[in-house]
Amino acid sequence: MRRLDWNTLDADTQAQLLTRPTRALAAGVRGRVEEVMADVAARGDVALRVLTEHYDGVRLEAFEVGPEEVRAAEASLAPGLRAAIDEAASRIDAFHRAGMPQPYGLETAPGVLCERILRPISPVGLYVPAGSAPLPSTALMLAIPAQLAGCPEIVLCTPPRRDGSADPAVLVAAQYAPNARIFKLGGAQAIAAMSLGSESVPRCAKLFGPGNAYVDEAKRQAAERPDGPAIDMPAGPSEVLVIADAGANPVFVAADLLSQAEHGPDSQVILLSDDDALLAAVAVEVERQLATLPRAEIARRALQHSRLVRVADIAQAIALSNDYAPEHLILGVREPRAWLDAVRDAGTVFMGDWTPESLGDYCSGSNHVLPTGGAARAWSGLSVSSFMKSLTVQSASRAGIGAIGPCAVTLAEAEGLHAHARAVQLRLAVPR
Repeated sequence: MRRLDWNTLDADTQAQLLTRPTRALAAGVRGRVEEVMADVAARGDVALRVLTEHYDGVRLEAFEVGPEEVRAAEASLAPGLRAAIDEAASRIDAFHRAGMPQPYGLETAPGVLCERILRPISPVGLYVPAGSAPLPSTALMLAIPAQLAGCPEIVLCTPPRRDGSADPAVLVAAQYAPNARIFKLGGAQAIAAMSLGSESVPRCAKLFGPGNAYVDEAKRQAAERPDGPAIDMPAGPSEVLVIADAGANPVFVAADLLSQAEHGPDSQVILLSDDDALLAAVAVEVERQLATLPRAEIARRALQHSRLVRVADIAQAIALSNDYAPEHLILGVREPRAWLDAVRDAGTVFMGDWTPESLGDYCSGSNHVLPTGGAARAWSGLSVSSFMKSLTVQSASRAGIGAIGPCAVTLAEAEGLHAHARAVQLRLAVPR
């Protein structure tokens, strides 16, 4: 990892330091995704079979997972893994259930009732990655809030393995949305199928889930179509920014950086610290731990565009973090809560030395589907409300329109919308 001193860099170098690696690949990714979307739009299931064979190395005649495959997955899963899935699910359910949106109503004037009511979105499309590493945790993060929201139609896509099956742990985790239809489709072609529909895959109203640069771009392109679906957020290659002071444990910090670097070669990890000794110790520790990782080559490629950065103080580190707007922010400082109010833009925040990002990925209870690429400036992580829409309802009695109708008439006439005014005036003129 490169070591740099922020305050000795010119403005152009500073801007480049905070640039995501996917920016350099954007044009090529965009063009390939456009081809995939057009192919699926034109040929439906035929295109999906060809693309699946090309990218996943398996020819599938049928994409949907049947009950027999689910039963086989449940039987094959190691008891310890099944127990961990259930344990994580219980905390994810508890956290998301506590934050569920609630309807409300208010009489804004005598005889005038305004209400906000909630409806689940349907159908919803969930994407669970399973490329170099299957992610049953993502299946939990998507299935549980979708189920809590009451979504009646759920479509879940996950890439097939070389033998044509879906990852058993993903299938078991997906059962937390028991009404979900599961399809063995991955990559941009899965997003195309759920956004456009095909002979086999239902067209969805909103798409959810993280993925690589191609999946992220496919979601963006799908949402840009005139009849396209909504999306949960831009959720592409993973990233973490760690802010650490002199008291931080370099072994912990290095482990946190590598936990994100091993996601993929397009991941990015950044450490900001005001202590030279800590930066030097982390650099050594990263290399020591890297040598022991099974996914060392993937992590090493990610580290090529990752940084160890010296800053003047923690306040400057927080300001730079807000500019970067990381998916994951770790505050490895002595009094993390004292700095929390200064954090403006981040997908999720991990507080102190004993809160590794891995807890949030798996089992603390919060959601790990988070905005990436700087989208945390305006987007939030996934919640039950992501799977719901709200409708407002209003009802006025005769006394109610009598009370507020003149206000509506005055405003309508000021805007030159006389038919609006008349719709009220005609009612006000009815004899009592």
